Amino acid sequence: MKKIAVFFFGLSSLLSFSQEIALLKYSGGGDWYANPTSLPNLVKFCNQNINTKLNTKIPTVEVGSPDLLSYPFVHMTGHGNVVFSDNDILNLRNYLTSGGFLHIDDNYGMDQYIRKEIKRVFPDNPLIELPASHAIFQKPFVFSTGLPKIHEHDNKKPQAFGIIVENRLVLLYTVETDLGDGWENQEVHNDPIDVRTKALKMGANILNYVFNN
Repeated sequence: MKKIAVFFFGLSSLLSFSQEIALLKYSGGGDWYANPTSLPNLVKFCNQNINTKLNTKIPTVEVGSPDLLSYPFVHMTGHGNVVFSDNDILNLRNYLTSGGFLHIDDNYGMDQYIRKEIKRVFPDNPLIELPASHAIFQKPFVFSTGLPKIHEHDNKKPQAFGIIVENRLVLLYTVETDLGDGWENQEVHNDPIDVRTKALKMGANILNYVFNN
């Protein structure tokens, strides 16, 4: 666990060391590889705007791999089915209770599947909706009404849910927003610049929260 602890000295450590975030690969048939330009673009935005020094090359890590513990932040997305093995469940729970952070962004279609798997990881820690007053919406960019809406699917409000373990937010689940689509290259979805900027700023808030709490 020593390796994971190194990443949690806060933003000051980011100013001295290049670090990595990772994309989570999972089983079940869902397209875990969706939005290939999203994380590189988010990292570039953060490096330019909140003084991080994150590596722009994004590695892929499997849920059950011991390498998961090498990354302070892991992002998960997709449109479809998600299945975690028993080993995946144990490894992910160990990662999250030992200092790691998982952001799950529903790319539309994974909600009914991922909620079941989250429940298996933390059967005693329910998903709770984060209020607009939560710190993750306050800095470095203020989102006074909470999670921004990036893409429309079912005419539902965007929601941010979290798993809290010993007073620490360890898992963030964003739904009905599609932040990752907003992080993608502009020509992929042709989002207006203000929409993409909102998505990138919210992503920066998430990374800022991870490295400062």
